Amino acid sequence: MAKEIKSKIVGYEVVKPEQPGAIAEPVAPESNVVQMHESLERPEMLLGSTYKIKTPLSDHALYITINDIILNEDTEHEQRRPFEIFINSKNMENFQWVLALTRVISAVFRKGGDCTFLVEELKAVFDPKGGYFKRGGKFMPSLVAEIGEAIENHMRMIGLLNSDLDEHQKAFIEKKKQELTAQAKKPEVPREENSDFPAGASLCGKCSTKAVVYMDGCMTCLNCGDSKCG
Repeated sequence: MAKEIKSKIVGYEVVKPEQPGAIAEPVAPESNVVQMHESLERPEMLLGSTYKIKTPLSDHALYITINDIILNEDTEHEQRRPFEIFINSKNMENFQWVLALTRVISAVFRKGGDCTFLVEELKAVFDPKGGYFKRGGKFMPSLVAEIGEAIENHMRMIGLLNSDLDEHQKAFIEKKKQELTAQAKKPEVPREENSDFPAGASLCGKCSTKAVVYMDGCMTCLNCGDSKCG
């Protein structure tokens, strides 16, 4: 805004930061906070977690090991981030593409930024030969999708991903399970082999688990809480 000066200027001074009306200078971010980037040197020791995958497609299990790096340890900016991934198995049939997959995923981990998108990309891979049901009745469209689920579980464990269910939904599901258990004690309801849900449960379109039952006049999933009644 222009301001007209009608009197002669006889002097001037610079407004100091502590004086009223002074504009505060922006505070620069702390320069000593280490962020994840591809040039970050690998420490001698990393914390790791190993996940076992046993599918009906093979006699041998896959063991997925994800190693994490601790950034800014013992400070308020401390965070645990995935740094590399290894997949081992006695089955050498898929060795070539599994090795390529681990190298690409490890490179994305070390690149920095948001790496959680990997979960949805891997879980969206479908096997043209058809998927399979894993223990608990959950449908897996491919082996790659189950590897993606293992990475998702790890990211939830270290705090990179939050749980999809809030406390209200968890309480609702637990209540439904208790009601179903109480009803099953009268006439015994058979359960499907390797499943935590009744044999008559149907497949849930949201979480791909055979856990949808008819209760209180509507179809309700006992795994994710999805209900046709809203």
